[in-house]
Amino acid sequence: MEQNFSEQELLRRESLAKLRELGINPYPAPLYPVNITTQEIKDSYDPEKGNLQEVCIAGRIMSRRIMGAASFSEIQDETGRIQVYVNRDEICPGEDKTMYNTVFKKLLDIGDIIGVKGFAFITKTGQLSVHCKELTLLSKSLRVLPIVKEQDGKVFDSFSDPELRYRQRYVDLIVNPQVKDTFIKRAQIIATMREYFNEAGCLEVETPILQSIPGGATARPFITHHNALDIDLYMRIANELYLKRLIVGGFSGVYEFAKDFRNEGMDKTHNPEFTCMEIYVAYKDYNWMMDFIEKMLAKVAAKVNAGSTKVMIGENEVDFGGVYRRLPILDAIREYAGVDVKGMDEDELRATCRKLNVEIEPSMGKGKLIDAIFGEYCEKNLIQPTFITDYPVEMSPLTKRHREDPSLTERFELFVCGKELANAYSELNDPIDQFERFEEQARLKSKGDDEAMFIDMDFVRALEYGMPPTSGLGMGIDRLTMFMTGQTTIQDVLFFPQMRPKAL
Repeated sequence: MEQNFSEQELLRRESLAKLRELGINPYPAPLYPVNITTQEIKDSYDPEKGNLQEVCIAGRIMSRRIMGAASFSEIQDETGRIQVYVNRDEICPGEDKTMYNTVFKKLLDIGDIIGVKGFAFITKTGQLSVHCKELTLLSKSLRVLPIVKEQDGKVFDSFSDPELRYRQRYVDLIVNPQVKDTFIKRAQIIATMREYFNEAGCLEVETPILQSIPGGATARPFITHHNALDIDLYMRIANELYLKRLIVGGFSGVYEFAKDFRNEGMDKTHNPEFTCMEIYVAYKDYNWMMDFIEKMLAKVAAKVNAGSTKVMIGENEVDFGGVYRRLPILDAIREYAGVDVKGMDEDELRATCRKLNVEIEPSMGKGKLIDAIFGEYCEKNLIQPTFITDYPVEMSPLTKRHREDPSLTERFELFVCGKELANAYSELNDPIDQFERFEEQARLKSKGDDEAMFIDMDFVRALEYGMPPTSGLGMGIDRLTMFMTGQTTIQDVLFFPQMRPKAL
């Protein structure tokens, strides 16, 4: 494949060749004795004591001020930037000044990764710096970094185009280091959840990604082929049915942070590959799960927001602390759409949707018609964390019927800022009822609903052995991270979001 290089890229390749001619390996063996980070230098240096006399740091050159026999560079590591003072006679103590006059001044570039051994000190202008005693090239950069400049409060040449940032996340992380904070918080969110579940006595498990039947959700799956078995398999759309099999097997509480895949549309809140956490706890119900998740989200918010449970999401201050509102879905439709759909059959619901100007499809059954009304009229009003509860049975094929009204189910969805964050049930453990609901899903699929569930007879068989009363919940980690970090697009909380391929 032919590569086309810019003038600057050609110059860097010439520098690469000259370094090798000088006997300098531009990509040496990886071991380098880093003993401190730039942030640790800033945190621990005491100018009165003059400590930190033997520091060894490594990072990427982000700026240079070449002068005569002494120069300054700024290098950046994972924790931040620090100035480096380079003196010709310090790094070249003998007669041979090649390392300074040729290598440092002419053959190194912004973007190169270097190692610096020396000591910390304060310059005459009062800037904490590292006095370089020994300099080592660790990796030669052959591409030119976009250099962000700031003057009089104005930013120039910023690397801000969203498509470029998502396609070249590695560059984004270099020149926009604040982006790292979102992903650090994402890791903290997952770690806090894991700690909370483990303390509650739940076991973290792993379940198959390749499945013969895609179950646990209503979604269009990706299909792949297994050559050795000569069968088609599906990328999982949810891990629910496998986790409930483990509850059948005798575990009292299991959870999984799972990569799921849905062959559906992409927008600011949806990516075809996403991370979902699902948890199932025996002998609990959906009321218990609401209390359990309220406490968890308060801990997560406090962890990533300096102890506060209040988070700014767009223009809204959202409080994840306290008790969330609990609103039955039919009451929400009555409150926000002004209609009572309880007891309506499919034809009546279609007529109501037309009256309310709600867009619908011929393949929609009762469940999706109700969901369409709810989505159009209710979701946008649910800014503070709100549990929408007690869904009609047609909307919830894996959920236990409500103990007081068999036309409803013991299900809730948690909404924040008009978006669903979590979905939870008192799990259906009646195998006969489950089979009948699978058959209804098959009827919808025959009408053209390609997101309707498949019939999973092995799961029905598992239920026939007996599953204890169980509460389960699924929560989108990407969306939770968006909320907790104030991001407005899912692409900003994924290192490498899915994008259409583009020629380099």
